[in-house]
Amino acid sequence: MKSKVWFASLRARSPEDSTEAKVRKLFDAAGLSSCIHTQDRTAIKLHFGEKGNDSYISPVFIRQVVEKAKAAGALPFVTDTNTLYLGSRSNAVDHITTAVLHGFDYAVVGAPVIIADGLCGKNTAQVEIEKKHFSTVTVAGDIVAADSMIVMTHFKGHEVAGFGGAIKNLGMGCAPPAGKRDQHQAKPYSIRDLCIGCGKCTRVCPKSAITLVDKKSVIDKNLCIGCFECMTVCPSRAIDIDWETEIPLFTERMVEYAYGAVKGKEGRVGYISFLTRITPDCDCVPWSDASIVPDIGILASTDPVAIDAAACDLVNKQPGFKESFLTHHHDPGDDKFAGMRPNTDGPRQLRYAEELGMGSRDYELIQI
Repeated sequence: MKSKVWFASLRARSPEDSTEAKVRKLFDAAGLSSCIHTQDRTAIKLHFGEKGNDSYISPVFIRQVVEKAKAAGALPFVTDTNTLYLGSRSNAVDHITTAVLHGFDYAVVGAPVIIADGLCGKNTAQVEIEKKHFSTVTVAGDIVAADSMIVMTHFKGHEVAGFGGAIKNLGMGCAPPAGKRDQHQAKPYSIRDLCIGCGKCTRVCPKSAITLVDKKSVIDKNLCIGCFECMTVCPSRAIDIDWETEIPLFTERMVEYAYGAVKGKEGRVGYISFLTRITPDCDCVPWSDASIVPDIGILASTDPVAIDAAACDLVNKQPGFKESFLTHHHDPGDDKFAGMRPNTDGPRQLRYAEELGMGSRDYELIQI
């Protein structure tokens, strides 16, 4: 049986067609209120955006879901987890400050901001999953404690995962730093002939695992935690990983964490994904590159696999922008994510999540 995914385009010619109104309509059409019970502590899981990034979901749209949760009698809070890398969200003080600077305060969203893994990422819980890579996973304590959850995702590209959708928002986004380390076990290496000695990798490394020796980067794999920030900032692509062996394992570990994030909340999790400002990178980077395709619309579903499958298909159907990070596969129907990073395999997320019983890649797209 096909999973249902509801879709709203961004076209509007009246107040009833505003983006705010469409978020509310999608919430109702997808039956997301059925995920929320009276007095639920409902986590609105999102990404507040790294300082300097501006492609995250607008807090004005988050408020529409907060109000829907309140109307269902719930106690909603907006939430994310601390990062593994250095930046503006590596502890709850900096994280909440960044969130407020980006507009995620009570006056705008109508709900408190709670960092789900606590001040320093130590508020955690162990969830038994008994899967191929993990028997237990470490999930943020307040994600586990929440009674229900609405996962609001900005769909975009990703350096290693290929694309970041609802599954990544669950797997990486609901994990504290310890859980993120579990998933990131792949270790990068430096390509000496390509290194220009700029030192950007040394400045972003959270564990000081990278040094410059004779003006070339050297990575100490005993110190490296595999956060991949060095790969993201390297201007000469002088840092790489063993894509063939490491990335399939990374992807499967991430999906198993996504499975753990929703375990015990069967029927209590809904998903809304924004296919706008579809950038090459995660909102974790402190910038926002130009979009790779035109803005598309918004999706809603109770199936994380189906909503990611639909998002991926809708992006690939678009014409690619040639004046963007997208260097190949510009024609409608081409794989845009492989056009940016040919070594990634984003659909592997979908295949493995379906194998774990998280949802179905077979979906029916319903336009409202």
